[in-house]
Amino acid sequence: MVAFNLPTNSRVTQGRTFKAPAGAKRIREFKIYRWSPDDGKPPRTDTYEVDLDACGPMVLDALIKIKNEVDPTLTFRRSCREGICGSCAMNIDGGNTLACLKPIEEVKGAVKINPLPHMPVVKDLVPDLSQVYAQYRSIKPWMQADTPAPPDGERRQSKEERARLDGMWECILCFCCSTACPSYWWNGDRYLGPAVLLAAYRWIADSRDEATGQRLDELEDPFKLYRCHTIMNCTDTCPKGLNPAKAIGAIKQMIIDRQV
Repeated sequence: MVAFNLPTNSRVTQGRTFKAPAGAKRIREFKIYRWSPDDGKPPRTDTYEVDLDACGPMVLDALIKIKNEVDPTLTFRRSCREGICGSCAMNIDGGNTLACLKPIEEVKGAVKINPLPHMPVVKDLVPDLSQVYAQYRSIKPWMQADTPAPPDGERRQSKEERARLDGMWECILCFCCSTACPSYWWNGDRYLGPAVLLAAYRWIADSRDEATGQRLDELEDPFKLYRCHTIMNCTDTCPKGLNPAKAIGAIKQMIIDRQV
């Protein structure tokens, strides 16, 4: 697993420790990043002892248990608990992943949990995703076609055309990949990042879309696209097993091909 730099908006101090109930035998420590914009205090790491015999197997199960039974002030995002919505993306044990898909037993020693790296923090484990969503909107992630749809309303594809979208449509926009990318850390205001570029290629590769030339024109930019240096952190960390680096390479190749 790739290890990333953690949030550094201020020094992180040692916070409180919450002990497990008396009699607990299988205890695991969870060291969780805490910060609130309301109290004027620097970030801290709180430690929670969890009885694994009274907890589900995933890191998200432990977070929910802590919030419900120990510390209701702990803040994080979650929804589906099935690796579909992307809400519970965070940095666990030094790598970006989904808390609902990360088994506690995969982590050796204390489970260290931080928000996605190099993102503004709203509170605790909740990053501010305003910028990445604005970048996602900028690539117009919907089908563009001037040709009228067939009378039956379906724009049909062959099986081969449909297969080209595999490995792209599965993206759940958790942004684990973008926040794992050093190029995005340093140029996130101008570089679109692997998640958004994967989404862009999903429409470029779609046989039903008729805006390929326009999409490539808008991406052909020293920063929007070419800040990618094929470091491959994005592919290594994707919790869905996708390959954003391959999609970015395909976009670059299409731009080269049309100039020949």
